[in-house]
Amino acid sequence: MRKILKWFLKLILWILGFLLLVEMIIYFLAPIYDFQEPEPFSGDQWYNPYHDIDTGNWRRANFHFHTERWAGVTSGSGTEEECYEQFNRLGYTVAALSHYQHITEFQKDSPYYIPTYEHGFGIRKKHQILIGARDVLWFDYSIIQNINHKQHILNLLRDDSEIVAVAHPDWENGYTKEDMKYLSNYDLMEVLDNNWRSFPQWDAALSAGKPVYMLGDDDGHDISDPYVVGRRCTYINSPTRNSDDLIRNLKSGNAFGADIYMRENEPFEEKEQQVQWIPKITDVRIQNDTLWVRTDTIAMKFTFIGQDGKPRKVQYLTDAGWYKLQPEDTYIRTEVVFFSQYNHPGTIFYLNPVFRYNGDPPSNRLTATINWERTWIFRVMMFGSLAVGLWLIFRYQWRKRGIKKVGA
Repeated sequence: MRKILKWFLKLILWILGFLLLVEMIIYFLAPIYDFQEPEPFSGDQWYNPYHDIDTGNWRRANFHFHTERWAGVTSGSGTEEECYEQFNRLGYTVAALSHYQHITEFQKDSPYYIPTYEHGFGIRKKHQILIGARDVLWFDYSIIQNINHKQHILNLLRDDSEIVAVAHPDWENGYTKEDMKYLSNYDLMEVLDNNWRSFPQWDAALSAGKPVYMLGDDDGHDISDPYVVGRRCTYINSPTRNSDDLIRNLKSGNAFGADIYMRENEPFEEKEQQVQWIPKITDVRIQNDTLWVRTDTIAMKFTFIGQDGKPRKVQYLTDAGWYKLQPEDTYIRTEVVFFSQYNHPGTIFYLNPVFRYNGDPPSNRLTATINWERTWIFRVMMFGSLAVGLWLIFRYQWRKRGIKKVGA
C-alpha cells in the first residue's frame, strides 16, 4: 500500500512539474511592449456617438450571464432556455450567454443571435467578454499578468471577435487605472455589473484619450434569483434587432449602461410589470457648443463628468440637462438619476462620452508595439534560469542515485 501511495505522489509531482514547465514556456514566449504615452482627446470637433438616435429604437441587452456549464464547475444554474425566456419577459432584445470558454449555439438560427463568451481562466480574474465571437481562444496567462500580458491577450482576442470588452476591471484589481491609461486594441469596458463599479478605470481610459464605451451587464449565475436578473443592462440604439446592426451601434458607442431600480425582495412578476415604466433617453445632441441630454420624464439630477472623472456640473429636477462645453474639456459623459416610486434615487443611466477629435473615425486602435530587443533579453534570461533549474534537478537525481549505489 505504501508503495502504491508513493508511486501516486510521484505521479502527481510529475504532473505538477509538467504543468509548471508549460506555464514557464508560455511566460518565456511573452512579448514586451513599448506603450504610447497617454494623450487626452484633442481637436476642434466634438464626436457625439448619439448624433442620429431614434427614441423608438432603444434595445435592451445583456451580454454577461452564466447558466450551468462544464458540469457545474463554473458556478451557473438553470438552463439556457430558462435564461432566454426570463430575459424575454423583462423586455430584452439581446440575452447573450457568456459561458466561460464556450460559445453557445442556443438560438443560433435567430437573426439577433450574437455569439458571446467570457475568456480567461487565470487565478486573478483578468477576464474579457467577446461579442460577435467567431472562435474561442484557449490561451491565457493563468498565474500572474502584468500590462504586457494583458495587451498580448487583447491582441490575440482581436482577431476572432467583432467586439472585445474588458470584463469587470475592478474585480480583484484585475485592470488598474494605470493599465487603462496605456492598454489599447479593445472596444468596450464592463463598467457596470451586479458586483462591481469600474468608473475610475473608465475615466482613466477616457482621460488618456481612449475612445472606450460603456457596457452594463448582470453578470449573474442563477436565472431563478430575481436579485441578480434584470438589474444592470445596456441599451443599444439600433434601427433593427438584426445582430449586425446591434453590434455596429454598440461598437460605435450608440448605447448606454443602465442601473435599473429594484426594491428589496422584488419578485419577477413585479420586475416584469415595471419594464414599461423605465425612462427613456429622447435626445443627445451638441448645439452651439452646448451638450443637451433630454429624457421622457423629469429626472432627479443630471451630472456632467469630465477629465479625470471630475464632475463639471450638476443640474436638478429637469427633463433636459445641458452643459456648455469649455475649451479645457476633452470629454464629457453624463449620468442621469431618476426618481423611484418612493421619491428616492432610482434608475440611473450612464451615457457614453462626447469627446474632442479631428474628424478621423474614432477607435481604440492598437498603439503598443513589441520591443524585440527587451523581449529577447527577457527570453534569454528566462531560458538561462530554466536551464540552470533543470541542471540542478538532474544533478540532484544523479547524486541521489550515486549515494544509493554506494549504500548497496
